[in-house]
Amino acid sequence: MWRPTLTILRKVVLPSFKENVNLSKIFFSTKNRLPKSTAKLTLVSASVGVLVGAAYGGYTHYKVNIKQSSATVKNDEYAFLKEAPKYQAHYKVVNDSDASDLQLILFQYRTCPFCCKVRAYLDSKGLSYEIVEVDAVLRQAIKWSGYKKVPILLAKVDGGYQQLLDSTAIISILETYFKDKTMPLRNIVKFFPVTKYLNDTGKESTDITNKYYVMHSTFVPDEKEKAAEIEEREWRQWADKVLVSTLSPNVYRTMNESLETFQWFEEAGSWRQFFPAWECNLMVYVGAAAMFLIAKRLKARHNIKEDARESLYDAVNAWLSAVKKKGTPFLGGQQPNLADITVFGVLSSIEGCRAFQDLQDNTEINKWYSDIKNTIHRQMGKVIAVHAQA
Repeated sequence: MWRPTLTILRKVVLPSFKENVNLSKIFFSTKNRLPKSTAKLTLVSASVGVLVGAAYGGYTHYKVNIKQSSATVKNDEYAFLKEAPKYQAHYKVVNDSDASDLQLILFQYRTCPFCCKVRAYLDSKGLSYEIVEVDAVLRQAIKWSGYKKVPILLAKVDGGYQQLLDSTAIISILETYFKDKTMPLRNIVKFFPVTKYLNDTGKESTDITNKYYVMHSTFVPDEKEKAAEIEEREWRQWADKVLVSTLSPNVYRTMNESLETFQWFEEAGSWRQFFPAWECNLMVYVGAAAMFLIAKRLKARHNIKEDARESLYDAVNAWLSAVKKKGTPFLGGQQPNLADITVFGVLSSIEGCRAFQDLQDNTEINKWYSDIKNTIHRQMGKVIAVHAQA
C-alpha cells in the first residue's frame, strides 16, 4: 500500500511545485520516523497535507539554476477559452466603484502566499472578482486547465476568457493593462511567454519570461523612474525567492506549531463550510504531521538558520531597512508599489500563526504592515460568501 501511495504523491502532488522532495527519506528515515501507525496513516493521506501545507511557500515557483533552456511552450497552458469552464464560486469581492470593465475569477488556496499576493493586488486596485477555493487533494476546480498550480486567474475579454498564470506574472500583466487599456489582455500576455526548461536536477520545469516586468507602450520612463522600476523588480524577486523560503520552517517549526498552523488554515479558509468534516480533520492532523517533517528538509535546503525565527526576522529587517531609507511610508513612496504589495501579500499568509506574532514582537514590522493593510482595505470591495458545502 505504501509504494502506490508514494507514486501518487510523486506524480500528482509534487508536480504542483518546483522543488523535489524525497518522500521515502522523509517518512522512513530513522531520524524523522513517526510511530508505525502514524507513519502509515501519514503515507496513506499525505497528499492532503503536503499539497495544502506546501502552498505556504516552502516550495518556490521556479528554479534559479537553469541547465538548458527550451523553446516557448506551445500548448493550452496559456489558454484562451471561448466559454468559461464550469465552476462554483465560494466568495465574491464586490466593489461598486470598480470601473475596470474586467470580470475576474481567481482559483486559489486561501492561505497560499502566492494567492495572497494576487488578492492583495486585486484589492489594492479596487477590483471586483470571484474566488474559487480549489480542493487541495483532487483539484477538481482546475481540471479544465493544462496548468496545475494555483493561483490561476481567468479574465473575461472580447470573445472569451483569457487564462493568466503565475502570481508574479498575473500582477505584471494586469499592471501593464492598467497603464494602457488600449492594448487587449490577449496581446499583453504575448510579452510574458510560458517557457519550459531543464532545471538543475535535469527535470523539465515551467516558468514565465519577463514576469517581473511591467511593460510600457507609449510611456518612456526617465532615469529616476527607471531606477524605481529596477528597485521594485528586485524586491519582488527577493520576496519570491528569499522571504517565501522562510515561511515553512517557521510555521511548521514544531509539531504543536504545525498543528496550530493547520487549525488556522481551517479557520481562515472556512474549510468546514466548503469541505466535509472528515476531509477537514484529515487535512489538519495528517497535514500538520507531514509538513512538520517536510519543513525540516526545507530548512536545510534554503539555508535557514538553526533558529528559524532568526532567518524570518533577518528577511523582514532587510525589507524594513530598504523602506526606512526611502523616508516614506512605503518603498513606493506615499503609496505602495508592487514590491510593497508583494511583501504584504506573502506575510499576510501567516498572519494567524504564532510565527507572525513573534515577528511583530521582535521586529518593527507593525507600522508598515498596518499602514499597507489599511491602505489596501480602503480600496477593496465587500467580501460575500456565495457557496457552502451541502
